[in-house]
Amino acid sequence: MYCFFRIYANFCVILFVFFAYFVNFLYLCSVKVQIMAIGNVTPDSFYAGSRLVDQSHVLSWARAAVEQGASILDIGGCSTRPGSTPASEEEEWRRVAPAIEALHSEMPELPLSLDTFRPEIARRALEQFGPMIINDISGGCDAMYEVVRNQQAPYVWTLSGDLSLPEKRPEMQDIELILDPGFGFIGSTEKDYICMRQMDSLRSYNRPILVGVSRKSIVWRPLGLTPETSLTPTQVLHFYALEHGATILRVHDVKEAVQTVTLYKRIYNL
Repeated sequence: MYCFFRIYANFCVILFVFFAYFVNFLYLCSVKVQIMAIGNVTPDSFYAGSRLVDQSHVLSWARAAVEQGASILDIGGCSTRPGSTPASEEEEWRRVAPAIEALHSEMPELPLSLDTFRPEIARRALEQFGPMIINDISGGCDAMYEVVRNQQAPYVWTLSGDLSLPEKRPEMQDIELILDPGFGFIGSTEKDYICMRQMDSLRSYNRPILVGVSRKSIVWRPLGLTPETSLTPTQVLHFYALEHGATILRVHDVKEAVQTVTLYKRIYNL
């Protein structure tokens, strides 16, 4: 009798594992991965390679990113790196408005994302330039939620490590949400990795999942590197994120991210 129950228990474990892998496979087959390229019209973003100094530079960056495989361009005008002093609201607008205008003129069909935590910047951009994603690293506020709700704009909701937040905030469900676990804004590298191990849980909300780990401290600090030397380990975390639900990778290095996605798809026969 003991042997029977042991065999039965082992069978149940095997069945559960098979089912979990099967569900994961179906999920992988159902999603399309997109690459969001990072461009900053700022003088002080943490990674110097993302800094764009003028409209000509913005356009050359955009052309290269699209040629390499980016499907979304993310523009920011206010650095949010740890320890930085945010630019004023008017200075942020002075930086981003010409960049958005240039991109709209050059690539009118390409989806744009505006990296801002300020509701007024989001409102002005949406009213002046039309639909775009609002990428808000702050987690938002009532004024921001009202802007994206009224403008029906896709909204990157940064959860800052609280992956159950969508469940606690049902009033957010009428917004077109993209969920960002918030790597780099959780409090420590240790907490970043705890969150990464739990990010599978975001799949249950049936929303796009954006992961932004590119050249951040979650990558370089454990290895004793710098943002400038962390390209290769960034791809390791990109691959892990893809396996655990990421549908949008926000990246500095488009070509390498596309290569990572290509091999990921080859492994899973997608």
